[in-house]
Amino acid sequence: MLLSQFPRIHLAHLPTPLEFLPRLSKHLGGPNIYVKRDDCTGLGTGGNKTRKLEFLIADAIEKKATSIITPGAIQSNHARQTAAAACKIGMKCELVFEKRTDNPTELYLNSGNVFLDYLFGAKIRVVDKGSDMEAEMQKVAEELRNKGEVPYIIPVGGSNPVGELGYVDCALEIIKQTNERDLVIHHIIHATGSGGTQSGLICGLKAMKSEIPLLGISVSALKSDQEEKVFNLACNTSEYLGLSGIIKREHIVANSDYVGKGYGMPTKEMNDALIMLARLEGMLFDPVYTGKALAGMISLISDNYFNNDENILFIHTGGTAGLFAYQDQLNIGKKD
Repeated sequence: MLLSQFPRIHLAHLPTPLEFLPRLSKHLGGPNIYVKRDDCTGLGTGGNKTRKLEFLIADAIEKKATSIITPGAIQSNHARQTAAAACKIGMKCELVFEKRTDNPTELYLNSGNVFLDYLFGAKIRVVDKGSDMEAEMQKVAEELRNKGEVPYIIPVGGSNPVGELGYVDCALEIIKQTNERDLVIHHIIHATGSGGTQSGLICGLKAMKSEIPLLGISVSALKSDQEEKVFNLACNTSEYLGLSGIIKREHIVANSDYVGKGYGMPTKEMNDALIMLARLEGMLFDPVYTGKALAGMISLISDNYFNNDENILFIHTGGTAGLFAYQDQLNIGKKD
């Protein structure tokens, strides 16, 4: 399987590190925990979407685009990295944000990722919760065309077959790194939202004939809905790669037990997990994606989901800029 057949530009610092977390592993008394540092991809403070943008932006360039349009929640990590990528290649960036959280604070509306979006010069439009985001982006695209621009729409999370090539590539990178270290990984765990990371990873793993189980910890959707979404994305991506049929429904596993009250809403377990990782390993996780997935992994370890002698790999998909938008909602600092 050659990814070199697809247009790509280099935006990320690759390969990202693969680190052992000795203090967390000892503290939990369970399996050996490793982390794939995709928070270290570099672009606009880093994160997993940079891998996807290497292929998406290359496709936009081939199509002679002058402006990038993408949707997301107000504190979207994907939007922040897209805005940074647009700066790097000299395109304009239009962000269409959906009000997904009720009663947002001033910090949520203006700091963290939003502050960086403005710093990167992106134009932001906010629409009501439940809006037809595809229709809203098409409105923006039509406005741009009327001004002589050539718009290129990137779907939420960069999750389409083009973007998912970034995580096909990540799967190949993981296999290479573990082989070089003679490291056997028994499970891979990560946060799953728009589904592109999980679908790309499973395509890459199955293309390499790897049988490492992949578990997505959902940050928003119910298990059945999340698994169906990822399955459909993975099938489309495998077709795009010319590898139809490599994905089976049983390959797609999501756990939705750690969503809490909803997308972007902190939970006590997430809060505790953030503090644990910061103080045991000096590592930062975000409250929306990696924090909830981390809380899920810790809970599963305490429930003996993994064998104590196994090696598990957690993929840190980034998003730490969002911490600053949630600082008044997290129970960290004054009395802890």
